[in-house]
Amino acid sequence: MRIHVVDHPLVAHKLTTLRDERTDSPTFRRLADELVTLLAYEATRDVRTEQVDVTTPVTATTGVRLARPRPLVVPILRAGLGMLDGMVRLLPTAEVGFLGMIRDEETLEASTYATRMPEDLSGRQVYVLDPMLATGGTLVAAINELIGRGADDVTALCLLAAPEGVEYMERELEGAPVTVVTAAVDERLNEQGYIVPGLGDAGDRMYGTAD
Repeated sequence: MRIHVVDHPLVAHKLTTLRDERTDSPTFRRLADELVTLLAYEATRDVRTEQVDVTTPVTATTGVRLARPRPLVVPILRAGLGMLDGMVRLLPTAEVGFLGMIRDEETLEASTYATRMPEDLSGRQVYVLDPMLATGGTLVAAINELIGRGADDVTALCLLAAPEGVEYMERELEGAPVTVVTAAVDERLNEQGYIVPGLGDAGDRMYGTAD
């Protein structure tokens, strides 16, 4: 597994505002959307392309276009939905699947409650969207689901990561074709499994609490 921390002043600026407890939900959603587009730029650096001929107003030349099968973007519900627009803005021809996962707050283990994506992902590049790589349980379960469907190139985009989550993924996904792209790796997890200093619960901050 590879991890890429995007070191850029605009990334750090937007992340700082996301961390601020005074940032309201509409502003949080907008900044998260902008930050994801910046992360997506780095995450798609190795996106597969194919050569294509094109005629400009001046002459014929050769360029590239995204290869087929088209990339698949998979947000993990619900918080991953807040990252979807920022990702497909950069990859408008990508297809979108959905993966619903929930974490048990006692055991911190993730379980799947809904899936909507192709059964066969062979030969596809897949981009998984999950704002917080905390314990790593949710992402590991999600990526195992994708690999089980034949995916051989998976990139996870996360706003933030914790060292414990990174270590868990490296251990559980050893040898798997996985890259993690994130804005920062924070200090640690607290007793409740939240990233410190973090930015709180990303889903609640995007959409509010709906009990």
